[in-house]
Amino acid sequence: MAVGALAAMTMVVSQRPAVADEGGVSFWVPGFFASLAAAPQVPGWSLATIYYHTSVTGGADVAFARQVAPGRLNVNFTGSITAKLDADADLGLAIPQYVFATPVLGGQAAVALITSVGHARASVDAALTGNFGLGGPGFTIGGSRTDDVTGVGDLIPQASLRWNSGVHSWMTYVTGDIPVGAYDSTRLANLGIGHGAIDFGGGYTYFNPQSGHELSGVLGFTYNMTNPDTQYQNGIDMHFDWGMSQFLTKQLQIGLVGYAYQQLSCDSGTGDRVGCFESRVLGIGPQIGYVIPMGEHQGYLNLKAYKEFDSDHRPDGWNVWLTFAISPSPPTPAAPSRLITK
Repeated sequence: MAVGALAAMTMVVSQRPAVADEGGVSFWVPGFFASLAAAPQVPGWSLATIYYHTSVTGGADVAFARQVAPGRLNVNFTGSITAKLDADADLGLAIPQYVFATPVLGGQAAVALITSVGHARASVDAALTGNFGLGGPGFTIGGSRTDDVTGVGDLIPQASLRWNSGVHSWMTYVTGDIPVGAYDSTRLANLGIGHGAIDFGGGYTYFNPQSGHELSGVLGFTYNMTNPDTQYQNGIDMHFDWGMSQFLTKQLQIGLVGYAYQQLSCDSGTGDRVGCFESRVLGIGPQIGYVIPMGEHQGYLNLKAYKEFDSDHRPDGWNVWLTFAISPSPPTPAAPSRLITK
């Protein structure tokens, strides 16, 4: 089994058209890691290309949070809102990665850069009733709004270290957000998040090539910088991505994927007008993968999908990822030498 090459190609990522924290949007996208996340890789260059589609809806809390931004509603008030947020996105991602042959701290080091381009759309239908606490009459605002954007997303560099001992593998990683993507604080739909972020964590993979059994999990945490356009700072986020699969042959893989996302601390900053706004979501779905021998290189095609549930303060829905990746083929094991005796 080409474990190293396959591991390099089964790490898939996505951008964030609409997820959590400020206005329902966070840096981390659940599903970033999946099966074989910590497995050793083959030294050299690899490239993963991903088509990603997501479709989500959010209730009054998320729809209201999207509206509380410069140019919309920027004073404190009390009231009630009946609203719905709908958002969808189609993105294309390219992820070049280099795996070093020289060990670092006894492990295998790799660096990658996640780039993206695509289209996102979001709409809000709302009826807001409230007052500003000034002793005067209240107000009622109703209507709908739709925004869309086409462009590039933020740049996301990543570095990782992996260690292996037989069927057991461990990894640690650090990544972050360079906010250069299409972003406007007054727009409902964005491809960037408008602020920097740092994310780090670690994971484990069990993989037995003889039986074909595989199980992986990665736990991570995100620290968000303050958004300079809105003076809003997301809280600390915790996320756990997992995957389990069975290789029916040396090339065909089927299994399940899932994630759990929980915000650990409240949002803050002078631009925070929605309170704590801690978010949560769970997701689960199927996956299928196929290894394609290509001589000195190896291809990998993977399709996976998630259905989200148990969400709080964030939109939920479903998402689909289609990945094709190319990496170096693993070295062919040397044939055992024959002993010549007289």
